[in-house]
Amino acid sequence: MEAYNNCLPSGVAFVTGHEDGSLDWDALAAFPGTLVFYMGVKALPRIASQLIAGGRPASQPVAVVEQGTLPGQKTVLSTLGEIGSVTGIRAPAITLVGEVAALRERLAWLETRPLHGRTVAVTRARAQASALAERLRGLGASVVEAPAIRTQPLPVEIPDVGSYDLLCVTSPAGADELFRHLRDARSLAGVTVAAIGPGTARALRAHGIEADVVPERAVAEGLIEALEDREWGRVLVARAAEGRDVLIDALRDRGSHVDVLALYETVPEPLDDATRAAAEGADYILFTSGSSARFFAAAGGSLDGPRLVSIGPATSAELRAHDLEPDLEADPHTPDGLVDAVLADARR
Repeated sequence: MEAYNNCLPSGVAFVTGHEDGSLDWDALAAFPGTLVFYMGVKALPRIASQLIAGGRPASQPVAVVEQGTLPGQKTVLSTLGEIGSVTGIRAPAITLVGEVAALRERLAWLETRPLHGRTVAVTRARAQASALAERLRGLGASVVEAPAIRTQPLPVEIPDVGSYDLLCVTSPAGADELFRHLRDARSLAGVTVAAIGPGTARALRAHGIEADVVPERAVAEGLIEALEDREWGRVLVARAAEGRDVLIDALRDRGSHVDVLALYETVPEPLDDATRAAAEGADYILFTSGSSARFFAAAGGSLDGPRLVSIGPATSAELRAHDLEPDLEADPHTPDGLVDAVLADARR
């Protein structure tokens, strides 16, 4: 056993932890490698005593990994002589016996992630929520997808987009809907294209268009500043049916002729009771638009528990209109800014 204790073995044996009377405990104790027991949480005292009786030292490291690779992962480190008395371990879990069990930084990799143990609810429309949810999961969070809204295309007649001097696209959904009606990127040849933020710019890029103007602040006011104080001739604003007219009014005040192309509307997405309860029980709940805040709040229920995170001023104003004060506001006003706000708050 001395050689075994002085180096990490290369062998591994997987053993069921259920008692069936067929295990050769002496052979397992003598196995020159790591033992991995599954389905054996309740049998830990018996497993430990049998291995010690067979010759494994009581001081040998043992690690129990509960809910491995899931957001609720928990790693308990002990020794063969003491693991039987450790409490608070629940199935599903696996037990590792051997020197490799002492490598906590390798086994507890998920628990070191900054949002491990936190639950974050995302109210964004389902079609746009996946990337945000995946980033949060990558940071260790348990994510509740609770889409309070969905987008619904509107019947529209698309004008000759190429006849405009400037095209302003105010959301990723707007970019996708616009290109459902256009032949391809050639339809925008010679047109200056402005995106309200990096998410919209990415959506345009997916359709072969690199935005000419992307403001530092992903709000209408930021786009107004980025477009500078000038007259743009003929302007087309592609947007949702609802929304603020700040950008439109500013461009008209500068002398531009502005047409509004309403491509879709945002409608409430009914949430089942279980999903809503899970969202209300989260540590954080993220609102990515004024409409998601409005529809989630209007559906009733309590938001006293989670910390409310707003993507920007318009969303914060909508929350306040429902007597809900945001705890955090993203800066920059983007999904990445939302995540950064949660990270900073969690560290505090």
